[in-house]
Amino acid sequence: MSVDRDQVLRSAAAQLTRKGSSTMDEVARAAGISRATLHRHFAGRYALVRALEELGIQECEAALEAARLGEDSAEEALRRLVKEIQPAAGLLAFLVTENQLFEDDAQHEGWSRLDDNIGALFRRGQEGGEFRIDLSPAWLTEALYGLVGAGAWAVLDGRVAAKDFTHMIAELLIGGAQRRVEP
Repeated sequence: MSVDRDQVLRSAAAQLTRKGSSTMDEVARAAGISRATLHRHFAGRYALVRALEELGIQECEAALEAARLGEDSAEEALRRLVKEIQPAAGLLAFLVTENQLFEDDAQHEGWSRLDDNIGALFRRGQEGGEFRIDLSPAWLTEALYGLVGAGAWAVLDGRVAAKDFTHMIAELLIGGAQRRVEP
């Protein structure tokens, strides 16, 4: 029987998103394969998490591209980004907490590219007068990751409807980031 590596990764991502401490046995069961088959593809948790991180970075980069961050206002681009990143939100939630344990140079470069592109969006919004200048682009980027992760957990837990994900995150982040004109 041929095993679809991408499907195994997606099943592993879903399992680890639900339960970050899942054993390799639990990950294999979730993927519908034996532990031995899982180990043939990923020698252990380290290899699995590295592959998941690579997938997560690819999916986030695709979301950045689809969001067309350089078009329209920074606020509208941010709304598009949140919408585009939603399918990868669960994986991103897992990776944001897990990546410090397993990150190497290749993954570090991938996260840096993501950080740089998202930070540039916030900087553009600051320079255009849309976003507050007292919050750094790096902090706003981290806040976005945190909200995406929290939103993914809330949807997964059934506390929030998936259809509300984009609105909740974009409105909270933009509401906190918007530059206010003093009366």
